[in-house]
Amino acid sequence: MELLTRTLYLLSTGLLVPVIVLLLILFGRSLLLVGRTYGAWLSRLRFRTALRPLLDRLDRGNVEALLRDADLPPEAHWTPAVAHLLDHGGSAAHREKVLADFEAACETDLAAARTMARLGPMLGLMGTLIPMGPALVGLAAGDIAAMAENLQVAFSTTVVGLFVGGIGFAVQQAKQRWHTEALNDLEFVSGLVGERAGQESAP
Repeated sequence: MELLTRTLYLLSTGLLVPVIVLLLILFGRSLLLVGRTYGAWLSRLRFRTALRPLLDRLDRGNVEALLRDADLPPEAHWTPAVAHLLDHGGSAAHREKVLADFEAACETDLAAARTMARLGPMLGLMGTLIPMGPALVGLAAGDIAAMAENLQVAFSTTVVGLFVGGIGFAVQQAKQRWHTEALNDLEFVSGLVGERAGQESAP
């Protein structure tokens, strides 16, 4: 039994370095994610400002002409999806495929933020609990310096893990709202394109 508990203790303490390395990597990626999200927010603000009045003017009769002639700022997922709708929107299957592909692209865009939101607190908790064993050993041996050093590591990993998780959660919530708005607009355009196709095919 003592061998098993000793082995388990060594395994858990051996995970401390990989946990710290992963936390540092995620911390750096979270800072990059904040910068990229800020840039995406500025681009989206320009795009939405130009798109909103255009959407108010759309109907099934002018949807293709207005969207093809519109001088909209490029948007990574929305622009190619609309172009595909205008080129192949006469088919209901194509319209459904465009919407499904757009949703898949949005999910892919959320992957990094979702990973940080989940892994950050998880690694932070691991980084908190792992040093507690050596800290308690140091306390039992009267080595206050070793206990203080391990507690410092434990608290630091907690803070970094929560920071990474908080950044991931905030970015995920913001991007989910953006993608929902974009999907609603795309569904509106898809519906108009479908109405136009139905009108053209009617006798």
